[in-house]
Amino acid sequence: MDVVYGLIPMMLFFGFLVVVVFIWMAKTGHFDDLDGAANRIFMDDEYPEERSVKKETSSEAQSETESDKDEKKTEEPEGETEKKPTEA
Repeated sequence: MDVVYGLIPMMLFFGFLVVVVFIWMAKTGHFDDLDGAANRIFMDDEYPEERSVKKETSSEAQSETESDKDEKKTEEPEGETEKKPTEA
């Protein structure tokens, strides 16, 4: 019977703690999107092969744009050369 005197306050404290945590979670938005996580399982993920192909194509495109920039820097329009002023 002495154990009951210790268990009742402990269970009341535990119940109060559960209520406080539930209210805190409700206020911070933990229960806002219950369907999003449930429906996420039905969405298709990309396969690793598709990811590697996309990475390769993006890296190729990036290297092409860098080489185009280098070519534009080295090309000078014909007949138009910059004349530097001479110091007198």
